Amino acid sequence: MAKGQPHIRTGINVNTSKLSFNSLFAGSAMGIIFVLSWILYAYVLGAPGNFEGGDPANNPIPGSVLGVMYKGGFIVPILMAFFLIVVTFAIERGITIQSAHGRGSLNVFVAKLKAYLEYGQLDEAVNECDRQRGSIGNVIKSALLKMDDLKDEQSMNREQKMLAIEKDLEDSISLEMPMLNRNLTILATLASIATLFGLLGTVLGMIRAFAALAVAGSTDSTELATGISEALINTALGIGTSALAIIVYNYFTNKIDTLRYSIDEVGLSLIQVFVARNSSAAKGSR
Repeated sequence: MAKGQPHIRTGINVNTSKLSFNSLFAGSAMGIIFVLSWILYAYVLGAPGNFEGGDPANNPIPGSVLGVMYKGGFIVPILMAFFLIVVTFAIERGITIQSAHGRGSLNVFVAKLKAYLEYGQLDEAVNECDRQRGSIGNVIKSALLKMDDLKDEQSMNREQKMLAIEKDLEDSISLEMPMLNRNLTILATLASIATLFGLLGTVLGMIRAFAALAVAGSTDSTELATGISEALINTALGIGTSALAIIVYNYFTNKIDTLRYSIDEVGLSLIQVFVARNSSAAKGSR
């Protein structure tokens, strides 16, 4: 790289702005989803056409799933919001993690880097990282810039330079990983609480059903069956949402672990090339 051209590392600023944007996106998205869920509950599930006599206070018309869901009570829109949040953040994490993989084949990218490094073409290696445009490219670019800074450093021996490069790699990884793990906590939380909210809705529904039978003073099998079906709607929504959140969370966690392993593998290759070049240079100077 040309001397006198300082490298300005903007990784911290870029990642900080990305994290701020993601925090804003997460809060705004959840707020909008909760409002949307209440609107769907009130005006779609609670539409007069779903009930006998066109009155939501009456029983749902036979075969109206929407009417039965409406009768599940105020827990239903909360569970609907949970489900939509899981879907929304599954899409958002999918896009983010896919972009973190960068462009093209990782094997081709690594092979090109090794070839550039063997011939001391750091400029080309950095440009290749820019073209890759992923988390791996960002991390390796930072290490390459560090290598360039250290190649003519006389006050450090080879081991010290290796440690400096390794530390730079770890620092770069620590900047990239939060972006990948962002919002996974939301999915993990929903995986736990969606079932509990579903059970809460079921219990409240059963209480209402048996309370109505107690007031009527007789056991109407139709009324009891309707009340139980309304209560179990909450269970179905809660379990379904929780299962989806668990699947999505485990899938993305595995993808992130694979990406982290790839970054470590490329970083190790980079250090090996650095050691080989320095060993050759040391032999040639004797």
